[in-house]
Amino acid sequence: MINNSSTIMFSNIVMMGTFISISANSWLGAWMGLEINLLAFIPLMSDDKLMSTQASLKYFLTQALASSVFLFAVIMFMLNSSKFMYNYYMEMMLFSALLLKSGSAPFHFWFPNVMEGLSWTNSLILMTWQKIAPLMLMSYIIYKPLIIMSIILSSLIGALGGLNQTSLRKLMAYSSINHLSWMLMAMYNSTTLWMTYFMFYSLLTFSMIFMFNMFKISHINQLFSLFFYNKSMKFMLFFNLLSLGGLPPFLGFLPKMLVIQSLTFNNQLFLLTIMVCMTLITLYFYMRLCYSAFMMNYYENNWMTYSIYNLFKFKNFLIFSFFSLFGLFIIISLYFMF
Repeated sequence: MINNSSTIMFSNIVMMGTFISISANSWLGAWMGLEINLLAFIPLMSDDKLMSTQASLKYFLTQALASSVFLFAVIMFMLNSSKFMYNYYMEMMLFSALLLKSGSAPFHFWFPNVMEGLSWTNSLILMTWQKIAPLMLMSYIIYKPLIIMSIILSSLIGALGGLNQTSLRKLMAYSSINHLSWMLMAMYNSTTLWMTYFMFYSLLTFSMIFMFNMFKISHINQLFSLFFYNKSMKFMLFFNLLSLGGLPPFLGFLPKMLVIQSLTFNNQLFLLTIMVCMTLITLYFYMRLCYSAFMMNYYENNWMTYSIYNLFKFKNFLIFSFFSLFGLFIIISLYFMF
């Protein structure tokens, strides 16, 4: 992403569109905010690369389809508002359009393909900021049969889809779909809970993508030969991955623990079993990466020397890694202190 005036302008419009959606007092106002957000994000996605142009076109077509279904449902809902009978079909259409906008299964087909053509900065925006408005609108109108189906399918597809991926962007996309199932499950039980989960997820995703962007990593085979000069950096990178997967000693386990606790209190053990089993599969392909990078005998060239490109960026990565690795211990210590 080029740091110029147009980038700053479109970034501000993207944020403004999200704020309009989540603060609107009518569905029509929410639709308008979503459209502003979409039309400002397209120029940010499009740069000189062919893949990004293709990705922006795919993103535009799917989001335009979701927006048209959303607007149609809103208009039909307003026309039927004078009747006392509540129309569940309109609610289902609204919720389906928002699922398509957020990239949840079974409407996830566009998400990994679009991610593959974006830069890491735009991928971060797509995985975090662009989910805020659809998730917030979904929390207003929870359609029970559809959200349960989406929770089960998102956890299944997010886990199984990442097993055979070699591209880190697609791996992060399927990981995001799996995390979406946990967010939807948290939303089904509590509004505060999904916001908490989303904040932790955004922090962990930012720390990973900051690392990938700093060292220009795009594929799994680049991880094997990276950081031969500095094993501690390699440990931090893979511990961040395990934290994103939700392994217990790290910070990524905390939001999952809160959702598991909520599901246990509400006696939703069937959904809990499915989600925990699918998360174990995501942890498997993270562990497979770590095992390959640490345990296999890869050759090291003596002349391969690296330098940290920017000391300021390196310090930032260390700070985010510290929170990701030791954040759970800090939060538990503060809890018992106060």
